[in-house]
Amino acid sequence: MVEEEDTEACSKKALEEDNEPKGLCYCFWGPMYWFKMLAVEMHWSFVFGVVSVYGINQGFGGALARIGTEYYMKDVQKVQPSEAQVYAGITSIPWMIKPIWGLLTDVLPIMGYRRRPYFILSGLLGVVSMLLISLLSKLHLVFALLALTAGNTAVAVADVTVDACVAQNSITHPSRAADMQSLCASSYSVGGLLGFSISGVFVHLIGPKGVFGLLTVPAALVSLVGILLSEPQVSNFAYSEVNQKFLDAAKAMWTTLKCPDVWRPCLYMYLSSAVSLNINEGLFYWYTDSKDGPSFSKETVGYIFSMGAIGALLGAILYQNLLKDHHLRDMLFWTQLLFGLGGMLDLMLVQRMNLKFGIPDYIFVVIGEAVSQMISRLKWMPLLVLSSKLCPVGIEGTFFALLMSIDNIGGLTSTWGGGLLLHLLNVTRTKFDYLWLAVLIRNVLRVSPLCLLFLVPRGDPNSFVLPTELLSSKEETETQEPDNMELVSLVNSVDGR
Repeated sequence: MVEEEDTEACSKKALEEDNEPKGLCYCFWGPMYWFKMLAVEMHWSFVFGVVSVYGINQGFGGALARIGTEYYMKDVQKVQPSEAQVYAGITSIPWMIKPIWGLLTDVLPIMGYRRRPYFILSGLLGVVSMLLISLLSKLHLVFALLALTAGNTAVAVADVTVDACVAQNSITHPSRAADMQSLCASSYSVGGLLGFSISGVFVHLIGPKGVFGLLTVPAALVSLVGILLSEPQVSNFAYSEVNQKFLDAAKAMWTTLKCPDVWRPCLYMYLSSAVSLNINEGLFYWYTDSKDGPSFSKETVGYIFSMGAIGALLGAILYQNLLKDHHLRDMLFWTQLLFGLGGMLDLMLVQRMNLKFGIPDYIFVVIGEAVSQMISRLKWMPLLVLSSKLCPVGIEGTFFALLMSIDNIGGLTSTWGGGLLLHLLNVTRTKFDYLWLAVLIRNVLRVSPLCLLFLVPRGDPNSFVLPTELLSSKEETETQEPDNMELVSLVNSVDGR
């Protein structure tokens, strides 16, 4: 009874804080009220986990890893742009098998714990893989790819756990689904902004291999989360039933995927990502070319990507404050259309049309990167909210990971398709004669998903609810909640008094 009263009081307090007057001071105090509201409703451990994994490990660490990997492949391994695209797809495979990591954490506890060991092991794997690339000189390309793949595996395993938290809280707090996705996106964008801002400087000072050494710090933080995590121990776990639990989870996911309200948006997510060919490696090599390109320095490349992070952050803020209640089809129509039109800025840059208007390359690239990332974030945010609503109770983490892996497979298709396009057009380390054609083809394909909008549901994503036959009862939810909650409060004994 006391616990119910405390919960009700916290909810009222959070509601009051959420309704604070939005005057001029709200520009400064608003984010603090927002964070406090989420911490009260979802508990501070959830907010801490999202910020740690999304903000520091994926945002900050991912920014360093991206710039470091770009220069590592170009200057250390000396591969062609089309080859770099293929290798980027290979190292991203761990993100496409996220449901496996989700199933492992859901049904296979280690030493009686479902979450803590996976956090600790993933962090250790990240530390070891980054140290291998950093310390071993003349590392063969094959072993470098294995180490990069292991590093991505470490990040993906940690990501699955927080995704499960987001999915479950989106079901128990449906009105906060958009807020939680905004928290994820904002943390990732802020971390990415900081990481990109200093990445070019570090690559210049200590080289790409030194940057991989720095990435051991975010990876170690993941292990720290596992050490500090308070989680009830599973006693007398029947390991003989693991195979059956895997089969049950697979059947539940298949049953959910067969529902038209689920597979149609999943098909749209894959196709919209797959047809938007990724030719970023070709553009990167052109950016740094001293003959045909603008010959950007390492520091400049880092600053350019940091402006992209600012654009992504602005997109998340714009969606949270103005667009989160708009109809899904309308949002996807305009963002997909703008995504294709915004790509024309790259075409103008490659054709050096900006110089005819007196606009320096750096300014034009910064504008293009910021606009592109902002539109990408606005396009992706409603799909994230919808994905969190598609998850049936009991397998939230695993099914959300499945949905994200579908998008990642689309990204792999896009990356390899872009690499094939660069190869066919003979775009190499030093030849960029037909890079403009690759950009034009990409831009045309970006608007093609407009023909597939009939696959997504009408209305705003916050109002979407799974069919009743896919939803478990309230009693089942309450029974499964302790097993599915990844970030249990470290002060739960105090709150329970």
